[in-house]
Amino acid sequence: MGAIRIIGIDPGLRHMGWGILDVAGAHLAYVASGALRSNDKSALGARLCELHEGLSRIIAEYRPQEAAVEETFVNRDPQSALKLGQARGIALVVPALAGLPVAEYAANLIKKSLVGTGHAEKRQVAMMVKALLPRCQETTADAADALAVAITHARYCTTRAARRA
Repeated sequence: MGAIRIIGIDPGLRHMGWGILDVAGAHLAYVASGALRSNDKSALGARLCELHEGLSRIIAEYRPQEAAVEETFVNRDPQSALKLGQARGIALVVPALAGLPVAEYAANLIKKSLVGTGHAEKRQVAMMVKALLPRCQETTADAADALAVAITHARYCTTRAARRA
């Protein structure tokens, strides 16, 4: 059985993290990661277009077979929560439009999957990402979070298990 390529996405309007890895059984191999940035001086619609176009380019270039997106927690500021939700919509729809199955994972599950506790700090998650993916060089916090989503998907995904059966 060949490797399965997964894209993990950490939604955000300012910075949308993305990380790609190949999974073959229990083996994880780092492929690429980064963060898409939208121009915070532009109108919301233009910013969402920037994220859509950037994520579409990444999916076309790296050709992942599955996608995983971090669920967002409810923000105290309704306006911020709404904007984050719109960016999250881009993170869900772009891979779906490319024909990828899209899974969602809660932040606490991602942290628990990597660090062992659902209340781990971002720094701890980033350290575990680098430990699990030694080829991953210095990366942004958003990219590390996206790789953590992909790693969680590799550990919990039922799609691959169903394919093996």
